[in-house]
Amino acid sequence: MRMVLLGAPGSGKGTQGEKLAAHFGIPKVSTGDALRAAVAAGTDLGRKAKRAMDAGQLVDNEIVIGIVEERLAQPDAAKGFILDGFPRNTAQAQVLDAMLVRLGQPAIDKAVHLQVDDEEIIKRLLDRAHKEGRADDKEDVIRKRIRVYNDETHPLLDYYRAQNKLVAVPGVGAVDEIFQRILRVLKH
Repeated sequence: MRMVLLGAPGSGKGTQGEKLAAHFGIPKVSTGDALRAAVAAGTDLGRKAKRAMDAGQLVDNEIVIGIVEERLAQPDAAKGFILDGFPRNTAQAQVLDAMLVRLGQPAIDKAVHLQVDDEEIIKRLLDRAHKEGRADDKEDVIRKRIRVYNDETHPLLDYYRAQNKLVAVPGVGAVDEIFQRILRVLKH
């Protein structure tokens, strides 16, 4: 299974991605986690990423693409993977398609879109910021991230819909309930 998880920040991609990775026995590749690790380590890449993240902007394509390609080239990703946070626009989806060919891997099987309305996203991210102390989860930054997502990432749904790979799942409810919804749509 080669899967892309789509949804606004805070839609539950990380949580569901972990459950799906355990279920299918394949790695979850989270660009957000990789970028936060680079920021925490204070690498050159991390400092560049931090400036964009603190401003609520998307991190440069080259940085994100490099992280993803390095990860997908690792042996444990050969039998499948779950991408969380990449691709975030149609240009990156096209790069991903070419990357998989270059790596000798099959194409993406499914793109799972977790649908959650904007106000629920804001509530979830403010709650997460309070619990985890994440500086990038302030309300003005969250609203900007949602706008950026809607403007730049939302067209990705059409890209995968045109390839008959898109499945949409309501991302509200109990974690296990959402997980079961995803498994049901993946069977079709």
